[in-house]
Amino acid sequence: MMGAMQQQLDFIAYIQRMLVEGDFSATYKFALLHALADVCVEQPLVSDQAELKIDLATLADKLITLYWHHAVPFASEQTGESALLKQNTGAQSKVISVLYECQQHNIRNLRALKQSSLYKPTFNAALATLKTGPLWRLQILAKQAECFLYPHTNSTKFITLNAGIASCFRRFYDLVVYLAKNAWLQKIQSIKHNQALIGPQSQLHDFLFGFDRNALSKAKPVLIELQHGNCFYCQKPLNNKTEVDHFIPFTRYANDLGHNFVAAHSTCNNSKRDFLAAQLHRERWQEQNLVLNSQHITRELSDYFNCDADKSRSVSDWAYQVAQANSAKLWLAKDSFEQAADLGLYQRSNAELSLVAEGKPRYDA
Repeated sequence: MMGAMQQQLDFIAYIQRMLVEGDFSATYKFALLHALADVCVEQPLVSDQAELKIDLATLADKLITLYWHHAVPFASEQTGESALLKQNTGAQSKVISVLYECQQHNIRNLRALKQSSLYKPTFNAALATLKTGPLWRLQILAKQAECFLYPHTNSTKFITLNAGIASCFRRFYDLVVYLAKNAWLQKIQSIKHNQALIGPQSQLHDFLFGFDRNALSKAKPVLIELQHGNCFYCQKPLNNKTEVDHFIPFTRYANDLGHNFVAAHSTCNNSKRDFLAAQLHRERWQEQNLVLNSQHITRELSDYFNCDADKSRSVSDWAYQVAQANSAKLWLAKDSFEQAADLGLYQRSNAELSLVAEGKPRYDA
């Protein structure tokens, strides 16, 4: 029983890591995650710890089902494929293009598609996309394969979910599907082509739950000055593409804390994304924002943000403890990561950090 409970906890942690550490340039991986959950509740299990063999043909058919409604033009004022929401940051996704072509032949539902001569080439396109894309990339976390759900065998016929994984999908079906759909939606909303079609509602999430970008502009000059004009992460001179980064990512802790900001190149910021930064970055952030310049940040930014160094430290401790428990990867530099290590080796007390500041007065002098 305890083993099954631990596997369930590990399953949730893995799904969480997948959505943060995975590289999602298209929406296929979200669709595949949704499809895997569907198949697990649709097929009977011999036992909770049983493996589950899933034919790739079943998954390809699932992709067609999940994408069918996405191939309908979204914007009535546009014509042709330009009216479709993109599912990829580059060219339109192959499955969408194929399904749209089917609908141009007056096929109005999936039942009609499966009875038509167009189903076989559509199925073949979905199967080819599955094999060359999401099937063997879904479990690439921080640029490394971590095959928690199923082994990477590169089989052309099937995959086999590891023992107990199908049971986890069944146990947490609602949660997995919710997370997959939410991430899918956010990906579609983030694509510039789609924002012109969707209109103001594409900004609804940021409006309701996002951060104040105008306020962030107040923090930028303060951070640039205390960082002596250098990017916090790569330590090279900042340029005209400087951004304010939430050191503990906003997706992890959705509140603005004045001591949680650093100034970074847009390339460094975009590479870090929603990852936690490596321990060396964390120590430098603690020294810079929580010790040497803590009072300065409070003086300069308290009119715009909640400035509480102790709260920022507590949030940081929590985030890195979760990362360690989940065996998450920490961002070091572009395409470079490290394992979340034993925090006992890295945590430094306030007294220790204060020693760093001795003889090195900056803005708090």
